[in-house]
This record gives sequence, structure tokens and C-alpha cells, in this order.
Amino acid sequence: MAREIRILSDPPALAKRAAHEFVQAATSAVAEKGSFTVALTGGSTPKAFYSLLVNDAALRAQLPWDKMLLFFGDERHVGPDHPDSNFRMANESMFSKSPLKPEQVKRIKGEYPDTEKAAQEYEQVLRASFKLTEGRLASGEFPRFDLVLLGMGDEGHTASLFPGTRALRETKRTVVRNWVGKLFTERITLTAPAINNSASVIFMVAGAAKALALKGVLEGPCEPEQLPAQMIQPSNGKLLWLVDASAAAMLSVGTRE
Repeated sequence: MAREIRILSDPPALAKRAAHEFVQAATSAVAEKGSFTVALTGGSTPKAFYSLLVNDAALRAQLPWDKMLLFFGDERHVGPDHPDSNFRMANESMFSKSPLKPEQVKRIKGEYPDTEKAAQEYEQVLRASFKLTEGRLASGEFPRFDLVLLGMGDEGHTASLFPGTRALRETKRTVVRNWVGKLFTERITLTAPAINNSASVIFMVAGAAKALALKGVLEGPCEPEQLPAQMIQPSNGKLLWLVDASAAAMLSVGTRE
């Protein structure tokens, strides 16, 4: 695994850098195999970056919109119109303003009362989209995303892989439901092995509130039960951390841009 840490001045600079990485990943994947598959994340930093992709004329013009398939790394236990929905955020900031067709966006059905049903259904969507072997969910066969976008919480979680939760122990399935006691809610999330099968993973981390957890993840001992973001180590791919100066305040590693 090749890990790279880039420190940007502020959230707008981080969003711009992420947008350029996204365009590069998309154009390279399409040139190589005719399509681009990406798993999106929620949060304020991705929202700014999604907006850039459709509002910046140069970036928008470079994207192979008709060759893109967009998925989600996780979703809250809410419907697509709920203010907390990752899909709603991405739809309002990017999808609705882009030339994407509805069938190019594969959302997680967070509105289902039964989150296990939502997780199993999304795993089958992924298996069909990536033309994986039909059959048991817990097969240990994972899709290979061209790019997975991730954020990190101020306690070191990523996607909906929270400290001490059951999903951290999953080794065979691609998508699982995950009870998060501190939030008293269920989430639906990609598993760490599924994310680690990706060709490229980009973390976007901004804000002083993340500084201590970020130092723990990047420079502390390997304790993924406490800091689940440490579990993300692509087995045959690239790992890029894009962090702003506030989040990087405690780091002794990383390259400033």
C-alpha cells in the first residue's frame, strides 16, 4: 500500500484538490476500461467538492459523465429526502445539477425499516453492477471500485465503521448494517475489506476537532477497534489523505501544498 498525506491550507483548497483527484481518477479509469466506479461519502467537505465538480466549468467539462457509476460508502437509517441523508446531500450538491442519468446513481435504501434488508439489497446491487458471482452474500468476493471517498469523525470512525461496533469484525460481506450505540441508530455501511479492495481511496479531513484523532490514526499504534480509520489500507491500491492545516496541526508527517 502506498500512503500519501497532503496538507492543504483550508477547506476550499482541500475541496479543489479532491476535485482534481476525482477528475484524474475518472479520466484514467475510462481511458483504461471505459467506465468509472466511485463510492461517495457524506459530510461538509465532500459537499463543497461535489459542488465544484458541477459548478467549475473546467472541471465539469473534463468529467466523462456518461461513463460514471456512483455508489455510496454508507447511509443513515433515513429516507432519501431526510436532511441527514447522504444521498440527499449528494443529489442537491451534484446529481441534480449534472448530466447524470438516474440509473447511474445507486443509492442505499436507508428508508427501509429493516436495515439488514437494505444492506443485503445493496450488496446484491453491487454484485450485479460489478458482475460478481451470484450466490451467498458472505462470499469474500468484493467489488473493485476505481475510487472510494471517505471522511473521518473526530473519534476516528470512517464510513459508518464506528469504534467498538460489530461491523469492524466483518471479513466476508461487502455491505452490513451496523448498530451505533452512541448515536442510538442503525447505519448501513461498506465493510473495511470491501473498501480495501479498491484501486484508490481518498480521505478528506478538515477542522481542528479532528486533529487529535487524525494524529492517532496516522502516527499512533495500530488500534483499529479504537480508531477504525486505521483499518483502511488498500491491499492493491493507493491511499491518499487530504487534510487541511487545522486537522493537521498535531501531525509530524505529511507534505504541505
